[in-house]
Amino acid sequence: MFRSKIHRAVVTMAELYYEGSITIDKDLLAAADILPYEKVQVVNINNGSRFETYTLEGPAGSGMICLNGPAARLGSVGDEVIIITYTHLDEEKAKKHKPKVILVDKDNKIKHEF
Repeated sequence: MFRSKIHRAVVTMAELYYEGSITIDKDLLAAADILPYEKVQVVNINNGSRFETYTLEGPAGSGMICLNGPAARLGSVGDEVIIITYTHLDEEKAKKHKPKVILVDKDNKIKHEF
């Protein structure tokens, strides 16, 4: 099941020569209930690429969304991305499940949570 997402975040950095991952502002991680080192799917709205990686915590309040390592080849600074987490739930829990959605503005500041 889809558990949470940060919707339409703007890529602020891309670091090709890094071991790999996506660095996300600590405040955005907390708002979306995403842990450091958690596996995420990243969908690039600008070019259609989809990839999986793990998260690293960036400075709180920075708005940082940094594609690291090979992921830097799948997006550019200024691209909009959706960062998604998933979970396994039994059927009863799945029927009651409501995902956490964080909408951000062009500066990656939270504008709406539901």
